[in-house]
Amino acid sequence: MKSICRNIAILLISTVIGGLPSAVRANPSSQLLNVNEIAQTQMSAVDFYNRGVDKLDAGDFKGAIADFDESIRLAPNDVESYYNRGYARHILGAYQDAIKDYTEALRINPDYANAYGNRAYSHYLLKNYQEAIADSTEAIRLNPKDANVYINRGNARDDQGDTKAAIEDYNEALRIDPKSARAYYNRGLAYNRLSENQKALEDYTQTLALDGRFAEAYYNRAITHTRLGNGKAAVADFQKAADMFRAQGRTENYQNALDAMKNIQL
Repeated sequence: MKSICRNIAILLISTVIGGLPSAVRANPSSQLLNVNEIAQTQMSAVDFYNRGVDKLDAGDFKGAIADFDESIRLAPNDVESYYNRGYARHILGAYQDAIKDYTEALRINPDYANAYGNRAYSHYLLKNYQEAIADSTEAIRLNPKDANVYINRGNARDDQGDTKAAIEDYNEALRIDPKSARAYYNRGLAYNRLSENQKALEDYTQTLALDGRFAEAYYNRAITHTRLGNGKAAVADFQKAADMFRAQGRTENYQNALDAMKNIQL
């Protein structure tokens, strides 16, 4: 039996990438510099910061980091420069460096919920599950209406083996955002782990009703159909998953779906 794929919740950032929140831009009230420093220097820090945000928008993450480096050099207590540099480092896979930046942002602003949420996600990818849970919990305390943080904490709890607690987090995410395909998907995965396959099937079906291009949901629903003895339905879902994986250039996933179909007895 092929392993079930996990989908990770989208990282919260301070710039527009994949429909995420708008970039945090400097403005006249931004506490970038000491009031005794000259206006020209202040503008230079602001310019570096905003250029870094523009580079995030354009996907130039290394360039963004270089600009945030300069913004921080001129304004060492600007929380957003650390936050956005942490995001850029995360995207480039430098999770430990991202954690350092989020930690510095939290030193400056201990109530920065998104910094806790993003640091939790970096910890999660490093398999520091306890730290991910702790940071997610603090993010939830500061902003209890963020469905994505509940999903992230649920994923960490599930991977740590506390699947029932994970389901509680996915339930809360769905209470906040009933149209979250990721919450339904990950709850379906959790139900699979508990062998509650009918519930998993229903969650994958709801996932696909919300996002019909979710290849992993077709793949996992196919596995669930197999466990429930629904051979024809499993083949149809594996074929849909295979077609999507191929279109996305995901060769290994495509081959896994084809191989799985060959093992189904109709």
